[in-house]
Amino acid sequence: MYHPTAAARPANESLARVLAHAIDAAGKPRHRIANECGMHRETLLRVARGERPIGLDEAARVLAACGAHPRASMILALAGQEDLACEWMHGEMGEFLEEFFTSLPVHLQRTLGRRIEDLRPRWAGGTAQLVARMLAKHIDDFANRDITMSMPR
Repeated sequence: MYHPTAAARPANESLARVLAHAIDAAGKPRHRIANECGMHRETLLRVARGERPIGLDEAARVLAACGAHPRASMILALAGQEDLACEWMHGEMGEFLEEFFTSLPVHLQRTLGRRIEDLRPRWAGGTAQLVARMLAKHIDDFANRDITMSMPR
């Protein structure tokens, strides 16, 4: 019987709930998902119930077989954002986060260089708010441009 450490238990449970949602929302039989992941159907069900630990590589295969964006879904689940992981895993927001999470470290390193050592963890929340506001403005600017372009002159 599997007995996770206290630290691993919440992460495994969170990931299991997100995987269960992905499996339910996949629109295909569980045996087919299990086959695409290279695991037995019963193993897949035990993973989704949180009865068996799952590695990140296995979780990524399950999410991909379910048509979800694996990295974004796992990062959100492990960050305690299960509801958003489930809501966004099959949509453009999941695709956006997949690319964002992949690109951000490279761009931080390239842009900040040695100054990366000057970053402080306490700035992360404010930086996230700033990025969200910048994206909202960017979307508004595009919408306004589209409206202006469609108006007769």
